[in-house]
Amino acid sequence: MKRSYTTQMDAARKGILTPQMEQVLENESISQGDLMEKLSLGHIAIPANRNHLNLMAAGVGQGLKTKINVNLGVSKDVCSFDAEMNKAKLALDYKADAVMDLSVSGDTEGFRKRLVKEIPIMIGTVPIYDTLTRTGKPTRDITVEDWFKTVEIHARNGIDFITIHAGLTRKCVASLRTNRRLCGIVSRGGAILFEWMEKTKKENPFYENFDRLLDICEAYDVCISLGDGLRPGAIKDSTDAPQIEELITLGELTKRAWERNVQVMIEGPGHVPLHEIEMNMKLQKKLCHNAPFYVLGPLVTDIAPGYDHITSAIGGALAAMHGADFLCYVTPAEHLCLPSADDVKEGIMASKIAAHAGDLAKGIKDADIIDNNMSRARGELDWDGQFDSAIDPEKARRYRKYSEPSEKDVCTMCGDFCAVKRVGELL
Repeated sequence: MKRSYTTQMDAARKGILTPQMEQVLENESISQGDLMEKLSLGHIAIPANRNHLNLMAAGVGQGLKTKINVNLGVSKDVCSFDAEMNKAKLALDYKADAVMDLSVSGDTEGFRKRLVKEIPIMIGTVPIYDTLTRTGKPTRDITVEDWFKTVEIHARNGIDFITIHAGLTRKCVASLRTNRRLCGIVSRGGAILFEWMEKTKKENPFYENFDRLLDICEAYDVCISLGDGLRPGAIKDSTDAPQIEELITLGELTKRAWERNVQVMIEGPGHVPLHEIEMNMKLQKKLCHNAPFYVLGPLVTDIAPGYDHITSAIGGALAAMHGADFLCYVTPAEHLCLPSADDVKEGIMASKIAAHAGDLAKGIKDADIIDNNMSRARGELDWDGQFDSAIDPEKARRYRKYSEPSEKDVCTMCGDFCAVKRVGELL
């Protein structure tokens, strides 16, 4: 049966309640009318490729819970698709909202198909990387047809959202030359396109042929995640002219996508000091017309390799508080190596804590229920109740078992000096 709408945005504008919208309504404290209105305006996106048949759809945007994404994928040096699939299943087990495959070696299409078949949460990719892997060509020899064939393949494979660095124009590159950075370009996709543009002396193919990109995304209902090719990779580079120049372009492209009923998310920084995070969130929402904002971190200091899941969680909580809608997790392996399964778990937990803290701060309805359940259990010294309310019950139980108290209703930190026990008995 032929659908009477092209995309989730098109359906909302026609007043059609889709199965994907119904799934979002089951998991959010938002009314049907509010959801459809914000979808039609582009303030909420539901990435849901029509070929991702087992998808449990989720919404990203204003008034919804902050979502988190897990990056994974093979490299030339560490190329085990089975290990990456295990990471994807770990993301599912720990209730991440999305997985992005950033593979740059081997049978990438086979792995994508496997992800779509076995993983029922949103799946994203970066076709720019895969164009080099798929064709095996030097960057300068990639053709416009090569770039768009890869996008078409990813869309056909069932990918729900694709990162495309369409805002990295020659004008932005000129700004980068006159505003020198400590770290230059740290985005892989941005660096690849910059190299292609420099060596071919041509404009960004995705900017110059943006309507062609929209044709593909509209046909498969793929959400475009407009990538920040000039995101700052150093605190010193934060909120500089090249970053803002690109953001202005992304805002212009957002409007063009919405005119075609194509859903959009905007990707954001990067490395940002604490005092600039609120400004960055407000700038994005203003310049990109309140499109959902997807941030990497942001990392609030440059000095913590091995602990960047913490620097990211600090920034992510503040970003979510001030309007970010989607957090890309960062693991302890960031800047160092491909993450292990243990690193993935640490990154997921740090990001989930940041997202939830942000939801509490921005007043997402019912976000505090689980906190109240935890507090009630603590006040009653109900240890099973505390474990049930914990973001990681397994770890909480393990710590409890590791150091068991002589009195079972307290812990070994305070023992008989437990304030909760003493005051509870008096009250």
